[in-house]
Amino acid sequence: MSEASSLFTRLEYRLAQQLFHTRWLPRSPRTQRLTMHLFQRCANAGHPAALSQYGHMLFHRGVSPQDKSRGARYVLEAAHAGDAKAQYQAGQIHEHGCAQYPSRHEHAVTWYARAGEAGHPLAASRLARAYCDGELGLPVDVEKARHWQVLADRLAGLAGSLTSDLQDTGSLDRADGETRH
Repeated sequence: MSEASSLFTRLEYRLAQQLFHTRWLPRSPRTQRLTMHLFQRCANAGHPAALSQYGHMLFHRGVSPQDKSRGARYVLEAAHAGDAKAQYQAGQIHEHGCAQYPSRHEHAVTWYARAGEAGHPLAASRLARAYCDGELGLPVDVEKARHWQVLADRLAGLAGSLTSDLQDTGSLDRADGETRH
């Protein structure tokens, strides 16, 4: 990609982000189409954040199976490019499966680990629960569960909150859901 087209793609992405997050702008169908079109152009140009965001939107809100499949493909492409949010989403795609990507727990563990190491607290928390409860084909391993929970707490700014529960009871507090992204 040339430097000029890269600059143009970054500008288009910023505009799409601003349109997407602006509260004062009326949410007309025309504005929504323009925003989605800009995200699509940026994703097709290979912009990692656009691949992640547009892919996430298509995967979770796409109407047709083709949209969902293309969304999953964009998310995985962004994950391979190093986007931590996309790596977490790739873990979820492989954990739960979809039409194009059947459930493969070993891939889910790999993506969750990459996302956790890249700074995504929900990915680290998911691995902590998996090691604690023996999910995702992992053996129960309290030490690894503690390692991932400490990382998750540190990333979320909660150092020590759940790790003391782990030391006292040997299990993780499940008050944190996976509702945040």
